[in-house]
Amino acid sequence: MLAIWKRELQNYYLTPIGYVFMGIFLLVGGVMFYLGNIMGMTPSAATLLGNLNYIFMLTVPILTMRLLSEERRTKTDQLLITSPLRIWDIVGGKFLAAATVVLLTTCCTLLYIALLSRYTDRMYPAAIACNYLGFLLLSLCYVALGLLMSALTESQVSAAVLTLGVNILLQILESVFSSSSFALPGALSFLRPVLSWFSLYSRYNQFAAGRLSFANILYYLSFSGLMLFLTVRVIDRRRWSEG
Repeated sequence: MLAIWKRELQNYYLTPIGYVFMGIFLLVGGVMFYLGNIMGMTPSAATLLGNLNYIFMLTVPILTMRLLSEERRTKTDQLLITSPLRIWDIVGGKFLAAATVVLLTTCCTLLYIALLSRYTDRMYPAAIACNYLGFLLLSLCYVALGLLMSALTESQVSAAVLTLGVNILLQILESVFSSSSFALPGALSFLRPVLSWFSLYSRYNQFAAGRLSFANILYYLSFSGLMLFLTVRVIDRRRWSEG
C-alpha cells in the first residue's frame, strides 16, 4: 500500500493534476472568502468552510477521475491486479494519495483563518478544529465516492462526470427533502427522517455548529469504507470476468 501511495502522490505533482486541483480550489476559495467573509463582514470559520465544502464537491472529480480509469485505459490495471499486492492495498494506496493532497490543500486554507482572526477576537480554536474535522471527513467521503466512480469506467471524463453528477444529485436530494416546504405523501412521510439520518450534509452541519459527535465521525468513516469496499468488489469482479 505504501508503494502505491508514494507512486500516486508523485504522479499528482509530476503531472498538472495536483496543481490544477489545488489552484482551482484555492483560487475559487479565495474569491468566496473575500466575497462571503471580508466583503460580507462575516468573520466565521463555519461560513468559510461551508463555502469551501461546495467548492470541493465540484472540484474533487479533478482529483479522482484518473485514479483507476487511467489504469484501465492503458491496461496497466492488469499488471497491478496480477502483482503480489492485494486489491485492498491498491485501492487503499490510491485513496490515501488523494487524501494526502486534500489534507495539504486544506492546510493552505488555514491562511484564511489567520486573516479572519484580524477582524474578530471571537475565534475559538476548539470550534475551528471541529469545523475542520467535519470538513476533512466529508472530503474523504467525496474522494472515496470519486474513486468508486473511477473504477466503473476507463474514461477519465466519464469518471469525472459521474462523480460530479452523483455529488450534485446527493446535494439536490438533501436540499429537497430537508426543505419544510416540500411535503411528502402520508405513506412516504417516514422517508424524511430516514434520509436525514443518511445525509452526509446534515451531519456536517453539526460539525459546523461546533458539536462534536462520535456517531457522526463513525458514519463518515463507515461511508468512506463502504465506497472503498465497493471499489474493491468492482475490480475483483472485473478480474474474474476478464480472467
